[in-house]
Amino acid sequence: MQFSDVEGDLSEVLLTQEEIHEKIAVMARQIEIDYAGEKVLLVGVLRGAVMVMADLARELTLPIEMDWMAVSSYGAGTQSSGVVRILKDLDTDLEGRKVLIVEDIIDSGLTLSWLLGNLRSRGAESVEICTLLRKPDAAKVEVDVRYVGFDIPNAFVVGYGLDYAEKYRNLRGVAVLAPHVYE
Repeated sequence: MQFSDVEGDLSEVLLTQEEIHEKIAVMARQIEIDYAGEKVLLVGVLRGAVMVMADLARELTLPIEMDWMAVSSYGAGTQSSGVVRILKDLDTDLEGRKVLIVEDIIDSGLTLSWLLGNLRSRGAESVEICTLLRKPDAAKVEVDVRYVGFDIPNAFVVGYGLDYAEKYRNLRGVAVLAPHVYE
């Protein structure tokens, strides 16, 4: 889906597909340096991180494994509730593993803070975070993020895996959703 397909629903384009792919390539090169000679388990956070995970995995040249976890703190709203529910757990044992959580966006940090603690408690050797987007002005808790694609304003964004009520995930870039759509 192109921006022009839903332009009446968007108030501002933040990132194009090309800008996103360039940043993912830059992050992949750094991950390859940091994990040289290691086997990394990429843990994608469903559903939003599907696009980021797929593009990052294809860009990486080091050996990886992939698994998926679904957690929710949003429901159908536009802000995190901070109450985390596991909707789909990992199939992989984390004992002694180097884990890289792949996220689409970090806003309050509440869900990710919980997820970090949960995965570390499973015996992983290390747990780091890679996110395409971060909203520094929305942070409610401090979360150490090793790889950040873009810092963005504290606005409700859609596209590239991010949705509102399950719409706009297939938008090829990231844009601010116009308030008239969700108010």
